[in-house]
Amino acid sequence: MEPELLAAISTLGHAPRVVGVFRQHDLPRGEREVTLALWKVTDPGNVGTLLRTADAFGAAITLSAGCADFLGPRALRASAGAVFRVPLVEWHNAPGRRIALVAHDGAPLEGADLSTPVTLILGAEREGLPDDLVAQSDQVVTISLPGAAESLNVAAAGAIALYELSRGSSG
Repeated sequence: MEPELLAAISTLGHAPRVVGVFRQHDLPRGEREVTLALWKVTDPGNVGTLLRTADAFGAAITLSAGCADFLGPRALRASAGAVFRVPLVEWHNAPGRRIALVAHDGAPLEGADLSTPVTLILGAEREGLPDDLVAQSDQVVTISLPGAAESLNVAAAGAIALYELSRGSSG
C-alpha cells in the first residue's frame, strides 16, 4: 500500500508500514485460573495496559458494559499485541472467588487469600466499584500505600495485584 494511503487511515503520529486484519470471533476465549475483571474502565490506554499486564501474568480478562473498546486504536496500541493472546471471558462467567480491589478500607492485599481460581475486580478510577458489586464480592482488599498518594492508577493497581498473586500470597 502506498505510504500516503496508509497515513490517511492511521490515527498514529507516524503511520505504520503494515495493516493487520483479523476476525473478532477468532480472538482467544476461555478461562484461566486468574481473571482481571474491569468495571467501567473507560480509558482505552488503561484497558490496553491491563490486557498487556494480564498477558504478562497469564491471566484472562473480562470487561463490564461501559468499558473502553478493547479493540479501539489506543487500547490495541497499549496492549502491545496482548489482545491476541489474552482470553476474553464473559462477565458473568468469570471463575472462582471474587476479590474487589478498592482504594480504601479493604483488608491489606498482601495478607489476602489469593488462592486460585480467582477473579480480581478493578473499578474505574474516579468512581471505583459500586457498593453493590463490593458487597457481592467474597473479599475486599486494598493496596497499602506508604507514600502520600491517595490512590493508584487502575492499571498500576492491577499490575500490583497480579504481581502479589503471582508470589503465592495467601492469608
